[in-house]
Amino acid sequence: MSDTVLKQLAELPMLSVGELRGRWRSLYGTEPPVSYKCQYLIRRLAWRIQELAYGGLPESARATLRQVADEDAAATRRPSSRKREMNLPVAGTRLLRDWNGERHEVLVARDGFDFRGRRYRSLSAVAKAITGAHRSGPAFFGLKASGKETE
Repeated sequence: MSDTVLKQLAELPMLSVGELRGRWRSLYGTEPPVSYKCQYLIRRLAWRIQELAYGGLPESARATLRQVADEDAAATRRPSSRKREMNLPVAGTRLLRDWNGERHEVLVARDGFDFRGRRYRSLSAVAKAITGAHRSGPAFFGLKASGKETE
């Protein structure tokens, strides 16, 4: 590293927040985010000083980082949908519920629930069709405890 870059980096921790924000304006050409704390400003400014002096990441490294970020984002989305699917019965399962002296049968499908020739997106929608009031479908059909389901 050149002496000027080392000198600039060594100065950063000694600057006040106002001076760090001023340095940000000169190096980035924008206002610094208000939420950035002093230590974060110092790290970002140190990166920018070196980037301007020696160049940024090569395009190949940027492409790799984008790919890793995309894979991470996709992996982050999967567990929530898997969790939702795992809480539901397997497609083909028949759910039975007696309500007001009448037996109701629901068939679990891959993309919803079949009840009396209609497709519903959720068990709660089926429970509402049966009772006329909003209810937790999984609780209504005994898939989870509710504590207050009565006929």
